[in-house]
Amino acid sequence: MATQNFGIRRLGSAARGRLASAAQALTEIGSRQRRHAALAEQHRLHFDLLCKAMEDPALAAVLDTYETDVPPERQRQYLFANALYVNALYYHRIGALSLGELYGHLRVMARNRIFREYWAATRHHRDSLPDASEEAALGDMMNGLVEEMNHLVEDRDDGDEWWVIGQPPDE
Repeated sequence: MATQNFGIRRLGSAARGRLASAAQALTEIGSRQRRHAALAEQHRLHFDLLCKAMEDPALAAVLDTYETDVPPERQRQYLFANALYVNALYYHRIGALSLGELYGHLRVMARNRIFREYWAATRHHRDSLPDASEEAALGDMMNGLVEEMNHLVEDRDDGDEWWVIGQPPDE
């Protein structure tokens, strides 16, 4: 009888352990879904605000924190460049793009002269990011791409070999 009780306790203990693991997994899934929902809402709000600023110069003036005068048309282009960049970051953060895929998207963005101008004009915005943050690391990755593309365009005056710039990150 004592052996049977021990066996039953052991089975009960194993079952409790599996239930606890299942409950923890469900909690983690719920947390991940809430995080994705919060990121989606943040992204949607950011994009809505940028769209309003692109349509209305009076609202765009609120976002004018550049160190030089930027004409309204160029500022709208910069806001759109920001929207493209943030969109790529969002997809990476939710897991829809690997780091290597994000790198590929950023490399294509770096081809565009206006995007590179936007990136230079907003350099001081990124200076306040904590060095250890993911956003700072991704910004550094973009800095390298923009610098290499600028050198490629200066050296060859065409940028036709854009696809060779940079070193893709290790996944």
